[in-house]
Amino acid sequence: MSQPLEFTVGGLLDAVAARFPDTDALVYVDRGIRYSYRQFNEVCRQVAKGLLGLGIRKGDHVSIWAYNVPEWVILQFATAKIGAVLVTVNTNYKSAELEYILKQSDSTALFLVKSFKDTDYVATLNEVVPELQGAQPGMLSSATLPFLKHVVFIGEETPGGMINFERIMALARDVSDEELAAAERSLDCREVINMQYTSGTTGFPKGVMLTHHNIVNNGFNIGECMKFTEKDRLCIPVPFFHCFGCVLGVMACVTHGSTMVPVELFDPLAVLRTIEQERCTAVHGVPTMFIAELEHPDFPKFDLTSLRSGIMAGSPCPIEVMKRVIRDMHAAEITIAYGQTESSPVITQTRTDDPIELRVATVGRALPDVEVKIADIETGAVLPPGKQGELCTRGYLVMKGYYKMPDETARAIDAEGWLHTGDLAVMDENGYCKITGRIKNMIIRGGENVYPREIEEYLYTHPKISDVQVYGVPDRKYGEQVMAAVIVKKGVELSEEEVREFCRGKIANYKIPRYVKFVDSYPMTASGKIQKFKLREMAVRELQLEDGGEMA
Repeated sequence: MSQPLEFTVGGLLDAVAARFPDTDALVYVDRGIRYSYRQFNEVCRQVAKGLLGLGIRKGDHVSIWAYNVPEWVILQFATAKIGAVLVTVNTNYKSAELEYILKQSDSTALFLVKSFKDTDYVATLNEVVPELQGAQPGMLSSATLPFLKHVVFIGEETPGGMINFERIMALARDVSDEELAAAERSLDCREVINMQYTSGTTGFPKGVMLTHHNIVNNGFNIGECMKFTEKDRLCIPVPFFHCFGCVLGVMACVTHGSTMVPVELFDPLAVLRTIEQERCTAVHGVPTMFIAELEHPDFPKFDLTSLRSGIMAGSPCPIEVMKRVIRDMHAAEITIAYGQTESSPVITQTRTDDPIELRVATVGRALPDVEVKIADIETGAVLPPGKQGELCTRGYLVMKGYYKMPDETARAIDAEGWLHTGDLAVMDENGYCKITGRIKNMIIRGGENVYPREIEEYLYTHPKISDVQVYGVPDRKYGEQVMAAVIVKKGVELSEEEVREFCRGKIANYKIPRYVKFVDSYPMTASGKIQKFKLREMAVRELQLEDGGEMA
């Protein structure tokens, strides 16, 4: 095995800035922002000093609730330079989810933008923390969130109780370079630096603790699979709050001195324009993003001949889409990646020279320095090539654990250090893996992981619902859609729209059931376990989803 990188995230940026000082590090086409690695490192250093000036220290948890604004990627490195843990909040979250994340993570600070799509972030936060409006900035005292002291606003016209991001830059003037250097010297690359929430079968999101070591090495190996160098320019339209954005995007670039070219909010036209203007050599996306780009009426007008590589991940890739990305987008070396947040996140990836059949029929082979095995679900024995079992992985990429959930951690990582993914897979003689199903009843809708138990727990709070089972059904556009089979309490009536309305504003839109079916009972096993696969089969027949469902 090769020697893993021993950098902290901040130390990595220092080293790359010294090696490629004048190479573009971060470019925002629409904002006219263009930082070289020297300039980007300096901005991150200033914000790190400002965080120290605010009173944030090593080990403190700092949440960020924002789409792909420049401040997001700056904070990723600024927090890392002082050893604060960046807690990434899904941009689609609503009030109940936000409250849970801030509370469970013990966040002392929250950075946020004004709004995203149909959600007013400021109003949502005030709903969760009514004390904020009248609070002195930096002196928040919340009954619900006792740890939360600072709310930092990214944008103009700072709302009550918050301070502006620009103030962080001003606070940096009162902190010396030596104070920052002392903070950096105190860090160890095996310490936690990032916390991302992934829903669990328990119904409650779990904070996945990732270290400098996890994401630096995973980012490096991902970039190696795409053959990244300082000459590559990656268009990043996938969200930073996902590992897809902040590891497969940001860390893959920075480990190779490549240029990050983010798109703030996904829009197919903005992606095409960005690739053309910046002569991007790579682009990331889930299949639905690539489809939207290819099918945009203005697609033929753009010169995409600079493209070479990138990653398609998040859900299975249709072969025709892959062929068009290679032929029409010129990304002949596009790769497929598979993993999960708990593995930092990539476990397997195709290589740039793999034939198209392998890039569509498989999720590639293990990254360098990563072990993968297919284990028998009943006995745990390692299975030979061609046999289906659970995909397990071991190595530098395995998370530190779930925050404050030792039992959940022990269930995910066994005594020998193997992370159990819960995914069913088959491996061939050359190590290429094919994902064949899921042990867990997780739904993947448009690249978003949706855990039925979480939605069920919420719907159980509806006064008219006696029981509910949530499961996925096929959908041509999103891969899967959410469906709920509801048993209504005796003597009351409930409509599909009432169920959906109950969810609006409380859970993310992508988790709201697309289909609602009212039933009197569920199909059961002899031992009394509900058979969700039978509910799914019935729905496929009744809704005529055999061909992949409607184009919703």
